Amino acid sequence: MDEVFVKITGVQHYLWRAIDHEGEVLEVYVTKKRARFPALKFLKKALKNYGVPREIVTNKLRSCCAAMNQIGNADRQVTGRYLNNLCETSRQPFRRRERAMSRFRRMSNLQKFAATDASAHNHFNHQRNIERRLRFKSLRNAALSEWRELLAA
Repeated sequence: MDEVFVKITGVQHYLWRAIDHEGEVLEVYVTKKRARFPALKFLKKALKNYGVPREIVTNKLRSCCAAMNQIGNADRQVTGRYLNNLCETSRQPFRRRERAMSRFRRMSNLQKFAATDASAHNHFNHQRNIERRLRFKSLRNAALSEWRELLAA
């Protein structure tokens, strides 16, 4: 679980993201504040859709800690110096596309873009470092042909 600073017409907003251990984006949520209540709302939404995990890796943000305490998952929260790196690096493709789009104008546009970008990223994200070259190419080609079928329909 992590939050990203995003500016919408010069005003700072926050994009909360939850990813799994493989780097797939599970949930995204845009808020105006970075307090306990938005973190709690996002956490409840993610836990409702995906169930309770064994551990939740977060940064040491106090709003995350407060939300985890209120839900009762404080014992499942893990914070460490480099534990959150997977979530931090998984937002780089999002940042590239955001720059190409010249930022956002409304919160609803950001929410829609983040959700569709996450699903497209999950569809094409194959673990290149784990798979052999031929297997990776076949997975990528299958994903691309399925994507083309979806767009043609």
